[in-house]
Amino acid sequence: YYLLHSIGNGGIDTFRARYIDNGMLDFLLGEREAGRIRNLGFSFHGTVDVFDEVLAMDERAHWDFVQIQLNYVDWKHASGNNVDAEYLYGELAKRGIQAIIMEPLLGGRLSNVPDHIAAHLKQRRPEASVASWAFRFAGSPEKVLTVLSGMTYLEHLQDNLRTYSPLEPLTDEDREFLEQTAQLLLRYPTVPCNDCQYCMPCPYGLDIPGILLHYNRCVNEGNVPSSSQDDNYRRARRAFLVGYDRSVPRLRQASHCIGCGQCIPHCPQSIDIPKELHRIDRFVEDLKQGREF
Repeated sequence: YYLLHSIGNGGIDTFRARYIDNGMLDFLLGEREAGRIRNLGFSFHGTVDVFDEVLAMDERAHWDFVQIQLNYVDWKHASGNNVDAEYLYGELAKRGIQAIIMEPLLGGRLSNVPDHIAAHLKQRRPEASVASWAFRFAGSPEKVLTVLSGMTYLEHLQDNLRTYSPLEPLTDEDREFLEQTAQLLLRYPTVPCNDCQYCMPCPYGLDIPGILLHYNRCVNEGNVPSSSQDDNYRRARRAFLVGYDRSVPRLRQASHCIGCGQCIPHCPQSIDIPKELHRIDRFVEDLKQGREF
């Protein structure tokens, strides 16, 4: 399985410069014809016009597979410039092209959900893990070839094996339940960072994913107070600031972002990274100074 990586970043002109004008696609098609590539496809992050144009090349390229971002949040609620997975998968299915699924857990965010959402999932299926809901969603569509999973611990592997051995496809009621769950998750102001590290290294030494993931973790744990008048303000303030210093060395924190913007075009989630870092830095300073907000 040989893929053209991250089609869509930079727009259609970038795609043409990388793969068409220099003869790269012609070369790869020749390699497949010669048997040195068995399955040729592309992975996609970007806008719908790029996806449509590259997919339309199927008459010439005969794409064997396409790798797309698909999960129960992005199905109808893709963030930034990304395209809803419902559309991406639907276009592949029309052409009979197999899909490889990336980001089934949204960079881990669908396995580390706020406690009340975890309880919401457990109430419906007590024996199932939070992550298994997302993996069942990603694996259920008929044209899905495989689901990619970043597994850190043996327990993750074991849970995935339980989920897929055999896979119990989602029912219509399950799909409606997960859409309700997606709506609940969208009420929480997390940054759509998937910890892909494409923004790294930062030329000024910031740990960009570390900053964003700490913020998201604190949102999920209830440690981002919406107001200094919150009942749990003192506990949340301490948890956020202490955890920030432990997670991200001070010289790599958001206060050192100068807004150069070099990270922006590399982000497959289309996050305005400097804007988010400055917002988090203002929040940190408010907490440090004990200012009302």
